[in-house]
Parts: sequence; C-alpha cells; structure tokens
Amino acid sequence: MEVSLSDTGGLSRRLEVAVPATEVTNEVQQRLKRLSRTARLKGFRPGKAPLAVITKQFGEQVRAEVLSDLVRSSFAQAVTQEKLRPAGGPRIEPIATGPETGLKYAAHFEVLPEVRVNPPEALAIERPAAAVSETDVDAMIENMRRQRPVFTPVERAARDSDRVVFDYQARIGGKPFEGSDLTDVRIVLGTHQAMPELEEGLKGVRAGERRTVSALFSAGHPNKKLAGQSAELHLSIKAVEEHSLPAVDDEFFRAYGVEEGGLAEMRAEVRKSMERELAEVIRGRVRAQALDALYQDNPVDVPRALIEEQVQQLQIDTARRLGIRDASQLPRREVFEEPARRRVALGLLVAQIVQTQGIKVDRERVQARVMELAEGYPNPEEARRAYQHNRDAMRTIESAVLEDQVVDWVLARARVTERAMTFSELTGFGKSEADQEPQHQHEPRHDPQYEPQQQQAGET
Repeated sequence: MEVSLSDTGGLSRRLEVAVPATEVTNEVQQRLKRLSRTARLKGFRPGKAPLAVITKQFGEQVRAEVLSDLVRSSFAQAVTQEKLRPAGGPRIEPIATGPETGLKYAAHFEVLPEVRVNPPEALAIERPAAAVSETDVDAMIENMRRQRPVFTPVERAARDSDRVVFDYQARIGGKPFEGSDLTDVRIVLGTHQAMPELEEGLKGVRAGERRTVSALFSAGHPNKKLAGQSAELHLSIKAVEEHSLPAVDDEFFRAYGVEEGGLAEMRAEVRKSMERELAEVIRGRVRAQALDALYQDNPVDVPRALIEEQVQQLQIDTARRLGIRDASQLPRREVFEEPARRRVALGLLVAQIVQTQGIKVDRERVQARVMELAEGYPNPEEARRAYQHNRDAMRTIESAVLEDQVVDWVLARARVTERAMTFSELTGFGKSEADQEPQHQHEPRHDPQYEPQQQQAGET
C-alpha cells in the first residue's frame, strides 16, 4: 500500500492511498470462493455452482463490497502509519478503481489540533459570597403564597388580576373548526395568558354576560389551519373571581408538604431549599468563570467538522427546549456558531488537562451526581437504577463529573477572590415581583415538584 500525505491548509489534510490490484483481486476471489460454498442458484445444488457462474452472478457486487471495505481498512492503516488524529470521517475522492489499476483514492479530512494549556496560575476568578437572610425567607414565603392564589366569586366587573371563567365558541367565516368550542376556560386578566384581543375583550365583563370579540390568530399559531386567520369569539361568562393570597396557616403548610411544626418548620424547609439553590448558583458562577478563563487564555484552532456537529446539536437542543418542529423557525445558523466553537475548544482543553494531569473520573462523585438527579423523581431508587443501566446517560454524567474535576484543578491554582453579594443579586429573585409571575420555586422537599405540571396555552 502506498500512502502520500499533503497539508491543504489549517487542519485540513489530503491523504492519497493506493492499494495494489493484486490485493484487490485476491480479496475478491477469496470472497467469491466462500460465497460459492453456500450460494443457491437455480439449476445447481447448494454450494455446487461453478465459480465462473458465481463470478458472473455476483462478481460486480462482491467487488464493490471489497472496494468499500478496503477504503475503510486502508484509511485506518494509513492514518496510523502517518500518526494522524482525524477530527471526523473523511470525504473520499475515487481516483482509480479498475481491475488493472487496483484501488486508488484521496481522503480529505481535518485533524485534531495540538493543544497546549497555559499554567492557570495567572487566571483571575471571582467567587460570590452570600447567605440566606431572614428577610430573604420572608420574601420567598410571600412568593410561595402568590404561587397558590385563592379565587373568590364576585358580582362586580372584571379587572386585572381577576380570573374569568367562561365558555368559548370560535368561528372563522361563520364556521366552527376543530377545538373551536371550549367550556370552563379560565383566564387571569393581566397575565397575558391569552390572545391580546381576547384578554382585552374580557375586561369589565360580569357573570352571566355574553360578548363577541374579533381576533386574529398569530402567524406562528401551532395549528397551521388557524395561523393568520381572523375569527369571531363568542363568549359566555360564567364567573368573575377575585384574586387574593392564602393565609399562612396549617392548610398552606400542608400544601407544601409540611405536616407538622407549623411556621417554624416551614421556614426551616424554605431556608434549606434556598441555601441549596444559592450553593448551586455560586458553583455555577464559579464554574462558568473558570471555563471561560480557560477558553480565553488558551486559543485553539478548532476543526470545522466538529463545529458543524456542535451547531447541529445546539439546534436540536434549542428546538427540543422551545418545542419547535419546523427548522425554519430556529434562530439563524450564525447564532450557534460561537457557542459551538467554544464548546468544541473547551472539550479539547479539558481532554488535554485530563491527559497531562492524569485525572481519573471520581466514582464517588459520579454516584453522588446520579443520586442528585434521581432525587428529582417521584421514585428516586427506580430512577437511580434506570440511570445506572443507561450507558449513554452514565457516559454523559461521567463527562460532566470529569469536567468538574478539571474545574477544581483550575480553581486550586488560579487567583480566586471573593465578592460579597445578596441572595437576590445572585439568583435574580425578587426583581419586579409585584408585576411578574415568580421564577423561582422553593418548595419543601415533600412537594412533588417534578411531577407533570398543568400548563396553559399561550393562546386559547
């Protein structure tokens, strides 16, 4: 086998490989002979067909299979011989495949870069320092009250923060459509739960009243038959309910899983939850800084093929997170370019540190991470077993733990300073609380916070 390597710029390489005709022919003949022992052809007993007949019947197919297999095996042998580390699969350019010329092709691919990591002692990282105060706990309990509002029927006209209960008939061109008739729809005014025209049309209604509202379904409506369509909404108002906060009593405590101990136990549970979040936020902030400092201090020439893989993965993750089915609704491809480049570069840097420092994955931390993830499910023990029997999930967890160990290695050597902050500054809790739905839930450990939650559609 003859091999010729050329550098085509950056990390790109061109590997030309020639396999002698005799090697190709010998492999084809051997496969045809093996096939002749088992082939079933009309007019011949099994395994008794002459080799010439087998060759005529299967020769082209066998030769194509041999050439494909030889490309794979010879490429692997060639990159080993040339001590190359391909960053992805090659693009094969056939040059000669005839019976007399043997197999000759060119493989175009990128190689992994040589990665060097600068000493981390010069890196500057800021660690937030904060504690949960009694005032923070007070604010969180108020936040939890807002999560479980009490609605009481009233005879007056509806206004913001009231909940309106109504039946709903929608017509397009005077005709109903699938899902056009709904009963006992509940909308809290001022929360933008429904189409703007519908919410505006519900203001000032009273129980027993009927209204007709003209509305335009958005162009991005999930039902494409409704997207961009004008409709008449016929509303029959059943109730107007006033919003109030629940009393901080035993019933409220039980709603959050606190059966005994009253307010003192409730506050203790809330504090524990807040302290867990605070520790997680601090850990995340420091981790992000360490990885960002590592990335900025160690420029890496990243293979294009790996960037493309990560762009596609980020697009898939974004579509799954946002519930997007049509790829055309995703942000422009350029939006994913830099995050993909950063992810690939950090992967190479982390791998280099793991190799040079001889870091081995900490099995105790892996098991702790599995338990931490399992605790979020109604049956933690069952979830733990499911994780441990899922190889892909365990590989992902092990990679995350190994990355955390690299972060610890960086932090142990970098210049780390502390900065005093408050709980709200770190978590963002409490910003515009009077006007917004709560973003943080700190329910006690007994609450089934990971069970499916009922969601309301953006448009009724």
